[in-house]
Amino acid sequence: MEIILNETISSLGSAGDIVNVADGYARNYLLPKGKAIIAEKKNVALMERRRAAILARAAKQREEYKALANQLESLDITIPVRVGEDDKLYGSVTSMDIAKVVAEKGYEIDRKKIQLPEAIKATGEYDVPVKLAPEVTATLKVKVVPEEAEEA
Repeated sequence: MEIILNETISSLGSAGDIVNVADGYARNYLLPKGKAIIAEKKNVALMERRRAAILARAAKQREEYKALANQLESLDITIPVRVGEDDKLYGSVTSMDIAKVVAEKGYEIDRKKIQLPEAIKATGEYDVPVKLAPEVTATLKVKVVPEEAEEA
């Protein structure tokens, strides 16, 4: 099925692009969520008229995400955890834990945007990428420290 994207979807294309997708994906996900419209003759003409507005909106959003990325990269994120012998954690630090600490600092980000390849299981400093938009990724500096060190 040919559709016109209303917003940028990293696996498909940019807003305004005409792409071919499986019928079920279009009918069950993209169309009901308003992420795309069917590429009929009238919709194609309408999209051509709206293309400039869509591109301007996308550029504005990208700039906002870049500003947010700069703010996130300047944050000092320290997560105190309980540790056992050899600085091994009881449990692990996940993207949910990182999102919670970032929210406490005043920035709401979806935990699904935190690109943590696997849970953190040792103390130390980690660079954690956060994909805010298809073209904008921020890198958080996360320090995992023992609880006793945080209290001292």
